[in-house]
Amino acid sequence: MRVVSEEGARSKRADARRNEKTLLDAAAAVFVTSGVEAPVRDIAAKAGVGMGTIYRHFPTRADLIIAVYRHQVDACAEAGPELLASSDSPYEALRRWIDLFVDFLVTKHGLAAAFQADNTGFETLHAYFLDRLLPVCATLLDAAAESGEIRADLQAIEVMRGVGNLCIGADSDPRYDARRMVGVLIAGLRFTP
Repeated sequence: MRVVSEEGARSKRADARRNEKTLLDAAAAVFVTSGVEAPVRDIAAKAGVGMGTIYRHFPTRADLIIAVYRHQVDACAEAGPELLASSDSPYEALRRWIDLFVDFLVTKHGLAAAFQADNTGFETLHAYFLDRLLPVCATLLDAAAESGEIRADLQAIEVMRGVGNLCIGADSDPRYDARRMVGVLIAGLRFTP
């Protein structure tokens, strides 16, 4: 019988977490370019693993989609404080965070259709999205307002919904540049006396 030390178990868990993150990052990248119905073999190739590895971590496509969604929400939430600490200004942190948020919105395109039959599951994920991202957006808005860079009367839900609405349909019309329009919105937040 093989005995695994506590340190060995910890490093295995760390390796497993890294492997799962690699799979989720690869799936998110493939979803951005090919949608949530992309073949699993494309995700496996992007991650540099066999398809069996993906199915071992995520037995169904729904499991994978949910995991990617939660992973992207978590990454976006964690980026807010990091950007606030590392950016030249709170407005710059907000602008960079909104760019990440747009990337997330593009990734989650098709999620609603994938969960059409499971409204409860979709509502649970949407609640998770709001619980994690609204406070981050509010903190960034507050910091930028306190520094005098943007107007002080903005609410996180308004900004996030505005950005989300500007992203609708970007994948179906090559003439429409959602990122450009979101840039116009964010520039419009600037405080002008």
